[in-house]
Amino acid sequence: MSNPEPGQPNPSPSPSSRPPRRNRRRLYAGLLVLLLAGGGWYWYAHRGDAPRGTAAGPGGASGPASAGPGGPGGRAGMPRSPVVVATVAQRDMDVVLNGLGNVTPVSNVTVRAQVSGPLLKVLFREGQMVKAGDVLAEIDPRPFQAALDQAVGQLARDQALLQNARLDQQRYRTLLGQDSISKQQVDTQDALVRQYEGVVKTDQGNVANARLQLGYTRIVAPVSGRIGLRQVDPGNIVNTSDTNGIALITQIQPIAVMYTIPEDNLPSVLKKLNAGEKLPVQAWDRQVRNQLGEGELLTTDNQIDTTTGTVKLKAVFPNADGMLFPNQFVNVRTRVDTLRDATVIPVAAIQRGQQGTFVYTVDQASKVKVQVVELGPGDGTRTAVLKGLEPGQRVVVDGADRLKEGMTVETVDPAARAAAVVPASQPRARGRRHRDGAGGASAAQADAGAAGASAPQGERRRQREAGASAPAARTPQQ
Repeated sequence: MSNPEPGQPNPSPSPSSRPPRRNRRRLYAGLLVLLLAGGGWYWYAHRGDAPRGTAAGPGGASGPASAGPGGPGGRAGMPRSPVVVATVAQRDMDVVLNGLGNVTPVSNVTVRAQVSGPLLKVLFREGQMVKAGDVLAEIDPRPFQAALDQAVGQLARDQALLQNARLDQQRYRTLLGQDSISKQQVDTQDALVRQYEGVVKTDQGNVANARLQLGYTRIVAPVSGRIGLRQVDPGNIVNTSDTNGIALITQIQPIAVMYTIPEDNLPSVLKKLNAGEKLPVQAWDRQVRNQLGEGELLTTDNQIDTTTGTVKLKAVFPNADGMLFPNQFVNVRTRVDTLRDATVIPVAAIQRGQQGTFVYTVDQASKVKVQVVELGPGDGTRTAVLKGLEPGQRVVVDGADRLKEGMTVETVDPAARAAAVVPASQPRARGRRHRDGAGGASAAQADAGAAGASAPQGERRRQREAGASAPAARTPQQ
């Protein structure tokens, strides 16, 4: 290739001379990416093997994961299944019937006007507690006062006529005794007196009715309770035919609860009621978390609902704190009897299968055994056991879904396990650089190895992750 003449630009190299260098760079970059990916996969796949195979301390003693069949791991390389156990207790057991019900007020009264007229005043505050006889509203009394005055005047006039007729009657009888007048005049006067007496009686009724209508202009509370929202404002004309009335009063102290129980449980309830005993009743909220009140059973319905096979019961509650509200849904517990010195287990321990009702028991060697039991009555959280268990035995209440006959388990304290769980928001120490130094890394491995036997599977996994990340910690170079 000839050199360029002076003054002419140097021609650029040909395109065929650059691709080999660019291709080699791409090849090196691809190989680097593959190596990094392979190393990351290898670390991720074998990150949990170090805590299992590493020595737990000086001398090369194997850790908990390498224990033999009798060690903490059960079979070689297999961790124990963590379970929560409870001790079978002996105590007095309440026989409780559970039912669903609604709160029903003892009295529910709509306050209506008994006379028609303009509403002058409303003297109550919406939602306040009122007592029987309190004045709630006033209607214009002037027309009724005028009617009363008219009736009183008519009564006075007729009473004067009656008094005059009685005086004439006495005179006529005196003259009849002297044989001065005929007996017919005396009889006519007697009839006139009786006529005036009837008129006066009618007038007295008219006066009483007018006075009653005047009293109806002051609307009073018929019962004690909580008054609802106002249905009419002052200035409106109220009538006796108004549907909504003026307000609604609901008696809430005391208050009743209507609930149902299965008909099979009715004989035990009737036995106590017929004997004159008072059965205590408790009302709980929808989630059965908060007790709303305590009362007693009042009566039962007179027939069983054939469509549902249940019978209605009515209980009365003092409701001094007002926690029970009309039409509120409640769970009702009725205590009908008490078993003395009963063998009691939590309801969570009960399992059901082909062999019937059973529980998993744990002996002193942490071995699991299936024990068939015969259950008695319960109170919702605990159940009495009639046959199959003795006080002092341990039964599994959590973690029973993984158990089999003869397995070796590890009992866990629920409070300690909940405290040891790492929150999901806390970052895990995976592949991070720490400032702990070599001493901190060895301490993390020792702690992970020591806690591996007693921690559940989820915790051991987090400990293995912490142990795997500890060797990667480096002290920053000064």
